[in-house]
Amino acid sequence: MNQNKTALITGSSRGIGKAIALRLAKQGYNIVINYARSKGAALQTAEEIEALGVKALVVKANVGKPEKIKDMFAEIDETFGRLDIFVNNAASGVLRPLMELEESHWDWTMDINSKALLFCAQEAAKRMEKNGGGTIVSISSLGSIRVLENYTTVGVSKAALESLTRYLAVELASKNIVVNAVSGGAVDTEALKHFPNREELLADARRMTPAGRMVDMEDMVDAVEFLVSDQASMIRGQTIIVDGGRSLLM
Repeated sequence: MNQNKTALITGSSRGIGKAIALRLAKQGYNIVINYARSKGAALQTAEEIEALGVKALVVKANVGKPEKIKDMFAEIDETFGRLDIFVNNAASGVLRPLMELEESHWDWTMDINSKALLFCAQEAAKRMEKNGGGTIVSISSLGSIRVLENYTTVGVSKAALESLTRYLAVELASKNIVVNAVSGGAVDTEALKHFPNREELLADARRMTPAGRMVDMEDMVDAVEFLVSDQASMIRGQTIIVDGGRSLLM
């Protein structure tokens, strides 16, 4: 059984998830790369991770479906036999005005962005408890506390994710599992290309961020790296906002 510590990052074939996976691999963690559609990108990420001298396991799973989550954790057990870090990064959502939302849009978004955290955290906690503890970090966004255009389903699902982060932090504390979230301002990733108002969001972030520049992926990764470290062990159930101060001006 491999005793190297293992980290699972959902939605890690590209974007912020991939950047987190690479950072943790550099620290010596074996990495579980989870993807839903982009197999080529996931395999490419695995190659980059293994070049750093650790092992990578690629698992296809739609985390909005609890039975797929169970299958994914069975694969982790088989390959690594342990889990120490879970980064809940996979996200999706239907970007439409509120009056145009249908039940399927709501269910799809809530399943992947909120429900997945609960059922992945349950499975992760069972494994972490066996090794004496672990850390869970979720990726959120400012739409959870602010109203953004076309963002109803995602904003509400991220608010649920942040609330669930608090409940998990309290209930899993006795198992020595530390649970937090990182909420980012607008970051120019692949995901942002799906926003109808992408250019406005980016222009706003460039112009209105007190720090004088937009948030980039590495800023988000730095916050995650800190939260999974021992230095952050007394931070529990918090959502750390990484936005260069932008939300203070809203």
